[in-house]
Amino acid sequence: MKNIKAIIFDAYGTLFNVNSAAEKCKDKIGDKWEPFADFWRTTQLEYTWLRSLMGRHKDFWQITEDSLDKSMKTFKIDSSMRDELLSLYKVLSPFEEVPETLKILKEKEYKLAILSNGTPALLNELVNSSNLDNLFDNIFSIEQVGIYKPDSKVYDMPIKKYKLKKNEVAFLSANTWDVSGGGNYGYQAIWLNRNNNIFDNLDFKPKNEIKNLSELLKLI
Repeated sequence: MKNIKAIIFDAYGTLFNVNSAAEKCKDKIGDKWEPFADFWRTTQLEYTWLRSLMGRHKDFWQITEDSLDKSMKTFKIDSSMRDELLSLYKVLSPFEEVPETLKILKEKEYKLAILSNGTPALLNELVNSSNLDNLFDNIFSIEQVGIYKPDSKVYDMPIKKYKLKKNEVAFLSANTWDVSGGGNYGYQAIWLNRNNNIFDNLDFKPKNEIKNLSELLKLI
């Protein structure tokens, strides 16, 4: 990859493990903790897309609460666990290789930023609780434009801030729809495929696919 001046990361599922909140409660939830966590995440994403299409915006924390309520009812999880799960969602665990990889990239003097559906408060708490707060130049939240990914106004934010060409940005996400959104926008989009998934058919195929964030160091 050539001419990269900024590296932009999705947060949820890319840097931070979205299933870690439910996993920390697996002794209480039981064997269904993982399908429950997957359902919560899928419902959360569906609500972001549907609200964008309907023009009925709620911030990401409200959507996280709404999607959790549906998921707990679907999987018949005791409602007394709601507050605990929400508290844990605010401090999701970073994937193991993330801190060290970000430190190395920071030393290479790239612009590093997060571009996420999360609210500014949520993202700041995630970054601070993981001791990553000194590694990012900026944290971009969709709340600045009032619509969720993959709307192009979201991907515009780093370009306007850094005054870069689209192809001077490497964009990483574990979510195939987000990789397609960034790639169709014009970023050099990289798919972080942690779980050996199949890429979506959305008029974009990334030139680069990695299994682990540390593999990014071989590309740039």
